[in-house]
Order: sequence, then C-alpha cells, then structure tokens
Amino acid sequence: MKKIAIIGAGPTGIYTFFSLLKHKTPHSVTIYEQAEEAGVGMPYSDEDNSRMMLANIASIEIPPLFSTYIDWLRTQDIVHLARYGVDKASLHVRQFLPRILLGEYFRDQFLKLVQQARKSGFEVNVIESCQVTDLEALPDGVTIWAENQSRPELFDLAIIATGHVWPADDTATRAFFPSPWSGLMAADISACNVGILGTSLSGLDAAMAVVIQHGTFTETDNHSVTFRLDEGSESLNIVLASRSGILPEADFYCPIPYESLTFATEQAIANEIATGAEGLLDRVFALMVHELEHADPHWSKTIALNTLNADSFHDAWFAERHRHDPFRWAESNLEEVERNKRDKRTVPWRYTILRLHEVVQDIVPHLNEKDRKRFDAGLARIFIDNYAAIPSESIRRLLALREAGIISVVALGADYNMEVKESLTVIRTQDKTYEFDVFIDARGQKPLKTKDLPFPTLRKQIETTGDVIPDVGDDYTLLEPEYVRGKIAFGALPYLMHDQPFVQGLVVSAEIGEAIAQAVVRQTSKTRKRLPFIEM
Repeated sequence: MKKIAIIGAGPTGIYTFFSLLKHKTPHSVTIYEQAEEAGVGMPYSDEDNSRMMLANIASIEIPPLFSTYIDWLRTQDIVHLARYGVDKASLHVRQFLPRILLGEYFRDQFLKLVQQARKSGFEVNVIESCQVTDLEALPDGVTIWAENQSRPELFDLAIIATGHVWPADDTATRAFFPSPWSGLMAADISACNVGILGTSLSGLDAAMAVVIQHGTFTETDNHSVTFRLDEGSESLNIVLASRSGILPEADFYCPIPYESLTFATEQAIANEIATGAEGLLDRVFALMVHELEHADPHWSKTIALNTLNADSFHDAWFAERHRHDPFRWAESNLEEVERNKRDKRTVPWRYTILRLHEVVQDIVPHLNEKDRKRFDAGLARIFIDNYAAIPSESIRRLLALREAGIISVVALGADYNMEVKESLTVIRTQDKTYEFDVFIDARGQKPLKTKDLPFPTLRKQIETTGDVIPDVGDDYTLLEPEYVRGKIAFGALPYLMHDQPFVQGLVVSAEIGEAIAQAVVRQTSKTRKRLPFIEM
C-alpha cells in the first residue's frame, strides 16, 4: 500500500480523501486534524461561528459526497433544524443556511468516508487534536512530525490541505481582533463604539457576532427582518469601514451548472496566453467585451462598454453605486434580486461576469508585472464583487440594523492610517479621524508566501529554489527543488492565491482534491509555466 498523509480534515482534505476512494486503489491514509473533530473545517465549526452566520453557498453548488447537502438535510430531525432557524418543510436547493449546519454535513460525510474506505481495504488512521509541526522531503518519502507523537513518521506522499490561515486567538486583545476568527465568538463585547474593517460577508458576520450580544432579530412571515436593542445597550454603535465604502450585493439567480461562454472560451484564453505576455490583459479584455456585448447589448450600450478598457471598466462598474447611499442601494438591489429569484430571471451581464472570472483567472501567472498590477486594481475587484455576492438574509439583517440606528458605513479611501493602541484603535483619513473602543479586522484571506509556512524544515527546502511561493504542478504537487518533486501535494489555498486569486470555495476544494488524487494514481507532475512572484 502507498502510505499517504493528509494534513487538514476540512473540505479540501475531505474531497481529496473522497477522490482517492473513488479510484478504488487501497492506500494507507493517515489524517491529521488540529481541531477536536475531523471533517468539519474551521469555516463551519461551532467554535468559530454563531448560528446566525450563513454559508455563502447553496446546496445546488456544493459538490456532493455520499449524498447531496439537500438530501442530507431532509434526513435531519425537524427539531434539530429548527434550532438553527431552518424550516424543514421549506428547504430548497438554492437556500443559504447556517455555516455550522454545513459543518455537521461535512462531519457526517467524513465519518461515512472513513467507514467506507476501511470496507474497501484502505488502512485509515484519524488523529484529532493534533497539529503537524514539521515536514521534510527525503529520497524515500516525507517525514512528518506532529504534536503528542513520540517520533516522526515516514510517508510516500504528504498532502497539505490546511485551508485558510488566520491570526491565532492569543494575538487578540479585549479591544482588537485581528480577524473575526481570533476569539471574537467567545468574547464579551460591551455596548460601545465598534469598528469593523471590511464590508464583505466576513465584515457583516463580525457585526452579527457583536449585535446578537445586545439585541434580537425578528423575522416576519413576509421575510422582513427587524432588530430590537436590549435595554442598557443603547450605546452600541458599529461602523463598517473600507476603502470604497461599498456594500456587497445580494446573491443573484442564474442557471447552475454554468452555461458555456461563446467567445471568451478556455481555448480562446489559451490562444491569447500562447501569443505572449505583451498586451495579454488588453487582448483578453477585448474578448470579455465581445462576450458581454453578445450576452447583454442593452447593458453594454448603457455603460458605453465599447469605450472602456481593462482599467476604466472598474470605475464604470462601480459608478452608479458610488452615487447612492450604500443602504439605499442595498435595499433596491435586494428587491431586484428577490423579484428575479421569484421569476427565475437571469440578468445576462451579471451572469456573464460570473462565468468569466474562472477562465480569465488563467492569464494571471502569465501577465507581466505592469499588467498584473493593472489586473489586481481593476478586473480582479470587479470579479470579486460579482462572485462574492452575499445571501439575501444577510442584507435584510444589515438593513434592520440600519433601521435601528446601530450601524453605518464609511469610505476610508486609499490613503488612511490605522494605529492600534492598548484600548483604542484610531483610523485617520485625509479629512477625518475615527476612534473605536473595539476594532475587528475582517478583511479576507491574503496570499501567503513560502516564509509563512508553519513547517520550518519544508520551508527551508523550498526556499533553496529562490521562490517565495511554492511552485506546484497541475496536480498540485511541488515541483522544486527536484528532490521534493512528487512527494508533497500542496492544496493549502492561501499559498495558491498569487497565481489563482479566485481560488476559494467548496467547488475549488473538490477540484483540488480530484487533481491530487490523480497525482497519487499516476505519480507524475506536469510542469506549468509560471512567472516569478510579483510583490504587490
């Protein structure tokens, strides 16, 4: 048997194990999980989330394991679902549900996976509450050191599936939280002036973690939401801050699985990449324009798409929202989205941008330094704004907080300074100063480099190549240095984000898992071209 270690039993680790099982070749698999329960994953654990926090993905989009998410939900006890505010009778495949509930699904599927693998001849060892501390690639395999183990263990292949990386709880104070997952869920936040950096779903979740300590949301039969503040919490004030001051829009209706693109196809993008880096971004933007004009000529004419380029498209995309109060825009957008969902109407230009982000991402490692900076400042932000649309319920709660006079949004601009003091966080912009008694940094995951690896020996081995990000093949196995090649598969998302800025979500986890499983089967690693890391 091939001896395989999977480090991390969140979604990427689970889908990798599931893909190995589908290939029906028994292996000896050891799974290391630092949390108390393998198979849940930090984004869906009850320690790091409240019942109010919604998963930003519906059952129709979640790659199934032994059962689809919706089928699993329909087998659950009606009372258990009701504890999460979920009505069993009204379940549907496009519904956004609490993250903790999705974590229960993954835990259940993981346990079945272990059971089925053993029945199929796999040797399976699940080690929970155990953090891997180091890895070393050797001529005959990979040595792994882990907590609470008296000696290291040798494997043929190590799969790093550690997921997102957030600051540890011990870096937080009573007045400053470096992420919403750094002790915020267990913290007692007083009714004070609270600042949150970031207006994405993570920022809204951080706000929800605070407000539920000071009041109650009530949902009526027509799905409207109100918020009532507790007596004694009248001093609570929350400010959502970001560079743009723009709120995310509500998730919109569209066909799933995605329909094919007509002009900006994978082959068309590949042809442009083959032509060379010079002018690549502009050539691909021309394909995008062709695709959008074909899909939605009226919208394209409205924003004068034929006059825009890869840089000015960004301003045109956000222009209308900048001209409106963010809460009024959120209310109007919510009404539109809910109407379209009832009518099963797809807005062509929104749907086209959603499908484009995946194929356009392929050009990123081939862009020259100048165009990479242009991409990050322009098209990348449009794509993120589009695919990071949030559940309607989150918008309703946000509007309820606004109606209660508790929350506001400020635009900091690109040039601001943040000073974290012992009991106060101060943000200074060009024309205003903000002071917060409690501050939460709720910005998303940033790309990590080799120096950030928590495995000192492996870090030194990779750094001998001069790379500052791990160099991986199409099957996610490390390519350099040569003696490491084929021994370590790298499915840890933060380290892949430089070349793949949109690499996130359960669909990606499933794709990575299948690619790694293929590597185990064929024991090869196809080299792909990649430019050196560009410091942003």
